[in-house]
Amino acid sequence: MSRERLYVILQLGGWALYAAINLIVFSLSGGETTLNMKITFFLIFVIGLIASHLYRSIIIRLEWYNLNITALIPRVLFASVGFGILFEFTLNMAALVFTTSSFDTRIAPHLQNILVWFILFVIWSLFYFTYHFFERYRNEEIKNLKWQTKEKEIELNKLKSQLNPHFIFNSMNSIRALIDEDPKKAKKSVTQLANILRNSLMLGTRKTVPFQDEMDIVNDYIQLEKTRYEERLRCSKKVEEEAHRFQVPSLMIQTLVENGIKHGISKLPSGGELKLSAFVQGEKLHVRIENPGLLDLEKKPETGFGLVNTRQRLNLLYGDQAEFSIRSSNDQTVITEIVLPSEPI
Repeated sequence: MSRERLYVILQLGGWALYAAINLIVFSLSGGETTLNMKITFFLIFVIGLIASHLYRSIIIRLEWYNLNITALIPRVLFASVGFGILFEFTLNMAALVFTTSSFDTRIAPHLQNILVWFILFVIWSLFYFTYHFFERYRNEEIKNLKWQTKEKEIELNKLKSQLNPHFIFNSMNSIRALIDEDPKKAKKSVTQLANILRNSLMLGTRKTVPFQDEMDIVNDYIQLEKTRYEERLRCSKKVEEEAHRFQVPSLMIQTLVENGIKHGISKLPSGGELKLSAFVQGEKLHVRIENPGLLDLEKKPETGFGLVNTRQRLNLLYGDQAEFSIRSSNDQTVITEIVLPSEPI
């Protein structure tokens, strides 16, 4: 329901209810509900609608809804007094025209009525500004959420723009090492790199991608690195079928695989086996990469560019719902693991 429609409904309903209650109370207290009295209560309904709508127009024109409480209260009290006097004067003039009643020349009844109208407009103001303040608070919350979302998107795009050059740089180094040794393999590697870049460009505009699409990039990357390391690089994969229903951040698994090869297997003369497993546990996707090697205990293992990037992206996409860890087991194996919920926040 629009704000204007809600305002009209509340105006009509509120003033009609007020006039009806007064008429009922007057009747129950022993008053005679003559035609003049019924017309008078109808005039209260009409004048109340017009006066309060005029009051609202003044509020909007003078932008009182932007004032703080200390500045607003005296204005509301002053306006309520003014509209109370206006209400009483208009009601008496209208009664002279539309009823057979005569004008009451006594001051006290008019002052009493002005007090009633004053209280009525104060109550009307209380409802109006309370609604407006809550509405403004809600709009500010929505605006802040939109800005936070926009900031996250900007930061994610920034991280992605950093990630692609980082990956390209490492891949080109691998290809450069092959150019003199084996031009045919170098040519094949260029083709594989082109496939990886094409897929990453197609998926790079999305926050998350289907698990299988990410695995296609990982497989191409592993084949590219096998061209360089040959028998030194061995790879095994164990992926549960249920893992394919998940979305994962683009190039994240590839980054972890790259980290395992670069900082683990490439440093060993005999190379080693990289193990990639993906399974679902507790409605969350676990992706684990194991590679031979040792963590440098003198510095934090998560300070490398790719791992810092991974942690930041996980935090932006999933908040505290995702997990990231890297540890060393007793058999000189480094285990890197991410745990992802089914949907980003």
